[in-house]
Amino acid sequence: MTTSDLRIELIDSASDFEQGFDALRNAFGTQMHDGIWDALYPSWDTPAGRAQGVARLIKRWETCNPAFTTHLKATLPDPDKPGSRRIVGMAIWCQFSAVEGQGEPPQEGVPADFAAYFPGDEAGARYISQLLNSMKKRRFEAIRKKAGAQPSAVIVLDICAVDPAFQRRGAASALVQWGLDEAKRRGGLEAMTEGSLMGRLAYVKLGFRSMGEIEYEVDEEFAARNRPSNLFMRTGTDPK
Repeated sequence: MTTSDLRIELIDSASDFEQGFDALRNAFGTQMHDGIWDALYPSWDTPAGRAQGVARLIKRWETCNPAFTTHLKATLPDPDKPGSRRIVGMAIWCQFSAVEGQGEPPQEGVPADFAAYFPGDEAGARYISQLLNSMKKRRFEAIRKKAGAQPSAVIVLDICAVDPAFQRRGAASALVQWGLDEAKRRGGLEAMTEGSLMGRLAYVKLGFRSMGEIEYEVDEEFAARNRPSNLFMRTGTDPK
């Protein structure tokens, strides 16, 4: 199997998210033991947790503005089903802008229905809210600074992962490169992301620069919980 077997395509069916979620959980959950993933999907390794995770991805896909948010899948020939293809990785790219109509607005907080994913667990909902706000803080600060610039929008790699069983075949780089190429097509937008230990080396090779470690701001009761290292990364030249 060579990289020529790889395809990067738009997700065009809700059914794609079953294999897409499996790729995410195998990477962030099984391989990385990522603390943010564990907090966001606390039962990701159970049938019920998988079903909930798939449903959440589908809801985001169905309710997003397709002009600004793109869901991608990476597929390779399925070794278990000759003649079929398997989704081995996925990525979500989002265009953001503080200027109305130029992208999704940079809004702190979490969706209004987020607490519904943590029934009876106020602490869990509060903790993941604090994690996500910390993760996105520098991203949104940088986006707001571009409000008076041209272009005023940026493109953000919101999530990207490849199933460990299919890594080192070019899927991650291709998912990222798609977004960088799209940024050029959209008028030379700067790209941003939060780089995990798993992805940051690939991001650097593709033109991202580290702007420093992300600091998590959480309540004292959560201080001992595992939180992964993430770097705020961007492709532009602004040193701040």
